[in-house]
Amino acid sequence: MTATLPVAEQTEIQEIFYPSADGEPVAETFDHLYALLTTLEVIKQYLANRQATVLADQFLYYSKGFPKLRVAPDVMVIFDVPPGGRDNYKLWEEGQVPSVIFEMTSAGTQDKDQVFKKMLYEQLGVKEYWLFDPKGEWIEEKLRGYRLQGEIYEPITDSRSEPLELRLQIEGSIIGFYREDTGEKLLIPDELAEALQQEVVARQQAESQLEQERQRAEEAEAQLEQLKAKLREMGVDPDTVES
Repeated sequence: MTATLPVAEQTEIQEIFYPSADGEPVAETFDHLYALLTTLEVIKQYLANRQATVLADQFLYYSKGFPKLRVAPDVMVIFDVPPGGRDNYKLWEEGQVPSVIFEMTSAGTQDKDQVFKKMLYEQLGVKEYWLFDPKGEWIEEKLRGYRLQGEIYEPITDSRSEPLELRLQIEGSIIGFYREDTGEKLLIPDELAEALQQEVVARQQAESQLEQERQRAEEAEAQLEQLKAKLREMGVDPDTVES
């Protein structure tokens, strides 16, 4: 059953403040932070030309007038909203519930992630909820997903994100993302930088090869002119010889 969330009184006089930060660290460990940032950047690049936004560790306010009713998903993907960042995300202003949420979980956050957040996202209507345990502290397979079936979350058994049309794969301490239509891997920033460097090197090598071929052509032309000059000295018309 979908939860009924409280709504503020319409007669309130003082404007309600919705904070954008709480002073808490973004992630517990480097592995959690790295998994969060790579997931954020990969999906942002993937959806760059879509009417969507991807936010990380920013407050999701789900009840107007109640600023304490909030949660900060590690990564959330929202479709059918203007692209770009936000300081926080208010459901009643944006009009769209996140389609996919990722939480980088640990033994310390297990109960909150597996119970409270799972129940909340289910009630809000988040289509998919993924738990990624980069250190394998409580999820042996590291990645566990839930997909909304009606109003209830059911385990995802095929490692696919339907809203994103991506296949998910564990790659060490991060999630690897692959396009379903082409099988192409979405590169993380480090891989993008390496690919760019390889492209630069390949272009430089191609330019160097072209320059070498140009020089060889010029040398061959010069040798030909020298040969023609010698033939003329011998009283032979090189144009007649060529014909």
